[in-house]
Amino acid sequence: MGIMAYLNENYLKLKAGYLFPEIGRRVNAFTEANAEAAARVIRCGIGDVTEALPQAARDAMHKAVDELGDRNSFRGYGPEQGYPFLRDAITRNFYTDRNIDVSADEVFISDGSKCDTGNILDIFGSGNTLAITDPVYPVYVDTNVMAGNTGDADDSGAFAGIVYLPCTAENQFVPEIPEQKVDLIYLCYPNNPTGATATREQLSAWVNYAKANNAIILFDAAYEAFVSDPAIPRSIYEMEGARDCCIEFRSFSKHGGFTGVRCAFTVVPKSLMASTQSGEQKPLHPLWSRRQSTKFNGVSYIVQRGAEALFSDDGKAQVDELIAHYMGNAKLLREAAIELNLEVFGGENAPYVWVRCPAGVSSWEMFDKMLEQANVVITPGAGFGAAGEGYFRISAFNSRANVEEVCRRMKALTW
Repeated sequence: MGIMAYLNENYLKLKAGYLFPEIGRRVNAFTEANAEAAARVIRCGIGDVTEALPQAARDAMHKAVDELGDRNSFRGYGPEQGYPFLRDAITRNFYTDRNIDVSADEVFISDGSKCDTGNILDIFGSGNTLAITDPVYPVYVDTNVMAGNTGDADDSGAFAGIVYLPCTAENQFVPEIPEQKVDLIYLCYPNNPTGATATREQLSAWVNYAKANNAIILFDAAYEAFVSDPAIPRSIYEMEGARDCCIEFRSFSKHGGFTGVRCAFTVVPKSLMASTQSGEQKPLHPLWSRRQSTKFNGVSYIVQRGAEALFSDDGKAQVDELIAHYMGNAKLLREAAIELNLEVFGGENAPYVWVRCPAGVSSWEMFDKMLEQANVVITPGAGFGAAGEGYFRISAFNSRANVEEVCRRMKALTW
């Protein structure tokens, strides 16, 4: 057989499966072998919301559907960067009303932060040194592998070409500033998976490092809505100088329960620059705008109207109720783990509870134990990186009844 069309060999470097499909495979194998237990399984693994969409969003989406049913108010292609009504609402409510300098034309509406954190690599060249926290949301690593920005993985799963920034209990899961120069830095706070938050001083130190080293921070703030402590920053742009070195990713997935509806946004400041190979400084804002215009046709009008409605008085109150519900779940899960004499992190300004496994129990062993003994699905910390070994994550995204049952089952575990 002759040479066929060439494939992207970078995909062959990836592990056998993305973390959550692997969890799904194990759960399916268990339920197929244990029919009676299958109906009892409660999933606290993937961070997917469970409660109904806010009424304000539903009403706005119904109205938008009716508009599309009338030729006089029908809309076809929308602006790839997002409708002005949503970009303005985002800018006003998330930034300018909080005295943060972001303009509406720096906000780009998309169908998800997961998509954007991968797609952003389109506007960066090869040869950048990457710094990624460990443990980490797997998408940051895998999309760089797919793009050819790394070497092969070693036996521990670490890829050559990435500077891993260990996040441990000792540093409160906020990494130390690296001694060497890096070019692209991934930070996520409130953090997935650890539920940790970063202080203003810690984030300011990272901004100062980025400016001193001509680096760019890719800041994932998908969980900012869960911050209740006013001392904790909710946007990287609260830090002086951040507009010159940071891109911020935000989402309505957890904020408004839009995981299945799909709406998010990315902020690319017009003052943010990067270098050509010849050393010339060029702005990234027009590059991202061109990327979106070429590869993306925009989020649907219906969805954007639903997102806009979350900023109405009724919408804000309904979002607050959603956040309070999930954070109430997190409190119960924290307390249950503490009653088991386990070391617990997160769950206070984030919807994830990060728990240290009992001595001598690995992350995947804890996963199997929870599944087999309690019929509860959690996420093994090792799936988020080598530094996640010895921990597991419990998601607070569930009904109150399910969380209360999970707590009862956890307390009945035997060691």
